[in-house]
Amino acid sequence: MSDDVQYPEIESAHFRRVLGHLPTGVTVVTGMTPDGPMGLAVGSFVSISLEPPLVGFFPTNSSSSWPGIKASGSFCVNILAADQEDVCRIFASKGEDKFASVEWSPSPETGSPLLAGAQSWVDCRIHSVTEAGDHDLCMGRVVQLEVAREDTLPLIFFKGGYGYPAVD
Repeated sequence: MSDDVQYPEIESAHFRRVLGHLPTGVTVVTGMTPDGPMGLAVGSFVSISLEPPLVGFFPTNSSSSWPGIKASGSFCVNILAADQEDVCRIFASKGEDKFASVEWSPSPETGSPLLAGAQSWVDCRIHSVTEAGDHDLCMGRVVQLEVAREDTLPLIFFKGGYGYPAVD
């Protein structure tokens, strides 16, 4: 697109409110760095391709965890279960040691943290990273994945809160 195109100003609060009407899954992206495990809550996780198997997420440029995960070259997407809102809040915070109160084990392929109780997980090697406004688009090549809990629904974020929309 041409840089001379004029776009209307979109107010951030209005943008967030309108897009908040679309339910999103809640994930925690983790990685193992020389400084130890790192992780961040991500609501913008997407399946990109079956051949080859690619997924993506959009970490914010202001994240303190993303640079370490990016430098590690791999990550694991932990798809949170409906009963893991507390885990999401830990990884959405700016806390120093987010792993202090969370049980985890290293993934078999990359060693990235697998969070105990997660509904599913997708272990990846970084395929590419592209700047996208105030976020990056990180695409990962899936190297292993598994459903860990068939007994639960995923945690979702909808209209500023966690849970499922009421169906009339």
